[in-house]
Amino acid sequence: MGRKTDIMILALAVAGLTACNSKMGGYDAEGYFESTEVTVSAEANGRILYFDIDEGDSVQAGAITGCIDTVQLYLTRMQLARSAESVLSNRPDVAIQLQSLKEQLKTMEMERERVASLLADGAATQKQMDDANSGIALLQAQIDAQEKALNSSAASIDAQSSGIDMQIAQIDDRLAKCRIISPVSGTVLTKYAEAGEFASSGRPLFKVADLARVYLRAYVTSAQLSEITLGQEVRVFSDYGRDHVREYPGTVTWIASQSEFTPKNIQTEDERKNLVYAVKIAVDNDGLIKLGMYGGVIF
Repeated sequence: MGRKTDIMILALAVAGLTACNSKMGGYDAEGYFESTEVTVSAEANGRILYFDIDEGDSVQAGAITGCIDTVQLYLTRMQLARSAESVLSNRPDVAIQLQSLKEQLKTMEMERERVASLLADGAATQKQMDDANSGIALLQAQIDAQEKALNSSAASIDAQSSGIDMQIAQIDDRLAKCRIISPVSGTVLTKYAEAGEFASSGRPLFKVADLARVYLRAYVTSAQLSEITLGQEVRVFSDYGRDHVREYPGTVTWIASQSEFTPKNIQTEDERKNLVYAVKIAVDNDGLIKLGMYGGVIF
């Protein structure tokens, strides 16, 4: 009776071990979950006026999360705007300034027509006609010269105004860079600065990652490469410990072009000597998968 009991206990133990292994092991490849992380750095120098995010907060792409002091830049922009107004106020109105001369020209042309009519009737001399033509030619030359000078002055002022407009555009760009904006939607992983601190261009301010879509970075042997293609649908498993494993659908999005030694935290010491290829598998996260969590995949 005792021997039969021992055999039954051994059988149950083997069955339990087999079930556990089928649940926790048997993966074609193993690795850890990661995400696409973006470190947002300051693009301007100055004191951080406010920085309204905390670690764990969700942010949307394009959302303003903080601001760096803009007072000096704003004052410079106002000064440039006043300079632009002053320059444009000196721009000549070519049409108005030539209007009186052109009216004189019309009057002289009408007078020439009258002299020509009188000359045809013998009531005027050729000298009067020549004088009329000479006066018109002289006035036309004066109009052309003044129009050229006025256009040249207007073009010079337009160039000055354009230069100031470019400086204003540069200030506007620098003002825009004083806003601390998240370039992607995701979750704030780390916050490196606080309101009141001085920010310099290039200083990291916070790190954000899209946790709604994570990636399992797994490692496969060269023999397994023939079974894997980009876009392939696979089964991904996340290990929560204590035999708690959750399955997710995944898609192969990247396959390394070069082999590498197996990372130390993936295989045993002997197996680390083997060359493997890294693959990334995209998984839609239900909120349970955490970065750095262990996972496996079945192709």
